[in-house]
Amino acid sequence: MKMTVKGTFDNVFNSLTSLTNRDLDKILEVYGQKGCEALEVATPKRTGLTSRSWVYKIRHTAKSTYLEWHNTNIQNGAVVAVLIQYGFVTTRGYHVEGRDYINPAMEQIYEELKNALKGER
Repeated sequence: MKMTVKGTFDNVFNSLTSLTNRDLDKILEVYGQKGCEALEVATPKRTGLTSRSWVYKIRHTAKSTYLEWHNTNIQNGAVVAVLIQYGFVTTRGYHVEGRDYINPAMEQIYEELKNALKGER
């Protein structure tokens, strides 16, 4: 017995993927915002600019979806949130110790997001 099929199932797969992406995007929107709020609270404040500068982005590729958090406070080409997290050396050569505030702030968000995504499967 021989069977030949012409064409593809691209339309079916694209429809299913778009439904999945819409549902996934709703969840990621919620946790993207929750992450920004957690980061704002946890970010050390001198002026408050860095803590108010958290944003999230949902990014899609052909095979993956990403939820990313970014800080838009950039001074002299450096992301201030990263300098606070990992430390830096001043122009006079002094080392300013980093302070791990991102990981503890996001731990609960990651756990909640993981559980929300498990519930959607």
